[in-house]
Amino acid sequence: MDLFDYSPEKNNTSSGPLASRMRPRSIEEFIGQDHIIGDGKLLRRAIQADQLTPMIFFGPPGTGKTTLARIIANTTSALFEQLNAVTSGVADIRRLTSEAKDRLKMDERKTVLFIDEIHRFNKSQQDALLPFVEDGTIVLIGATTESPMFEINPALLSRSRLFRFEHLNESTIKDILNQAIHDQDRGFGRYNVEILDSAIEHLIDVSNGDARTALNALELAVLTTTPDENGKLVITLSIAEESIQQRILQYDKDSDNHYDTVSAFIKSIRGSDPDATLYWLAKMIYAGEDPRFIARRLYVHAAEDIGLADPNALLVAHAASYAVEFIGMPEARIPLAEAALYLATAPKSDAVIKGIDSALEAVKKEKSGTVPAHLRDSHYKGASELGHGIDYKYPHSFPGGYVPQQYLPDHMTRKTFYKPTDRGHERTVQKRLDYFAERIKSDNKKG
Repeated sequence: MDLFDYSPEKNNTSSGPLASRMRPRSIEEFIGQDHIIGDGKLLRRAIQADQLTPMIFFGPPGTGKTTLARIIANTTSALFEQLNAVTSGVADIRRLTSEAKDRLKMDERKTVLFIDEIHRFNKSQQDALLPFVEDGTIVLIGATTESPMFEINPALLSRSRLFRFEHLNESTIKDILNQAIHDQDRGFGRYNVEILDSAIEHLIDVSNGDARTALNALELAVLTTTPDENGKLVITLSIAEESIQQRILQYDKDSDNHYDTVSAFIKSIRGSDPDATLYWLAKMIYAGEDPRFIARRLYVHAAEDIGLADPNALLVAHAASYAVEFIGMPEARIPLAEAALYLATAPKSDAVIKGIDSALEAVKKEKSGTVPAHLRDSHYKGASELGHGIDYKYPHSFPGGYVPQQYLPDHMTRKTFYKPTDRGHERTVQKRLDYFAERIKSDNKKG
């Protein structure tokens, strides 16, 4: 039989793409996510007992969220309704909840409402669901690739159980691919398919824990391969590479994955790990992150995490920012990497951010201090009659360019906001401050 004569009717196979055909039909066929659906787990027991409560499935694409919802649809005695948040609105919610209320009253039959991509619902749409979730008119199951902490209303979130779906591990993806290759009814079991170990390992690696991506690539590889003289379809590494040329990253610039990656990048710089710094930088560049955003983060953390421990860090970050504007991508990836590595390997100090935040806190909470008279502006006519600028000591007129005098308001003379560390250039800064402190002590003794 020629591969391209394949038809659902001849093979008693469901129509549609391979990833759709191979969806598990029962909880026993479901592969992966053992931490929430394994034997004895709460969710598995609830499905088997048909005792469902509102729940939110969240996690990366291709990890089984919609599939598990369909399994629930096949096992529950309740009526199963489905909405897609992209194409549905408040009118659809009102219609379904009205029908669900009548069904519960007349037939004593519950309604399970599955909403795919629930994060696409705005606040008013989610609010429209809340009363019906609260009174049990519907049992809500929401699925989202985003963090529910950011995207789901707190009131709705508090009434739902959260189940986090993880990227599928390599062993699980391999099992899913082998199942598709050998399944007689829904997969390619009726065809003489041989996939080399190197090819299947490539599909596993590049799919990045997404079963749908792996199955789509397998299907493309099989459908585009010509049988050899023995009628065998041999899937080689080169065929697998053509079928899934680029790793798909889950990296929406408005999603929590974006913020998690940025956070990992920043913390790797702060933690002085140059390899991790380059990895997270590469992920952002590969996913199409705005290089100006990356440059801004480098700018901030040159001051926040390094500060005066290495004052050059801010200059290097500025140079990288200028390079982004002057030469653009992809060449700007190099100065961005240089700046990131400089920051990651520089001595660290958070004394600058602690200093300014401490000063801001004092301004915010303590009484407003007046400027000492000798520091006030004395350039305008009549200032001297007011005592402004009188007794001010001009530092450059004294040996070493320094002379002790009061600069803070009276009630803050004992305040210290900036506390240098003993790392990098701040060791030198501390020595200078120690010298100033000794001069002040000596001056006070003389006074």
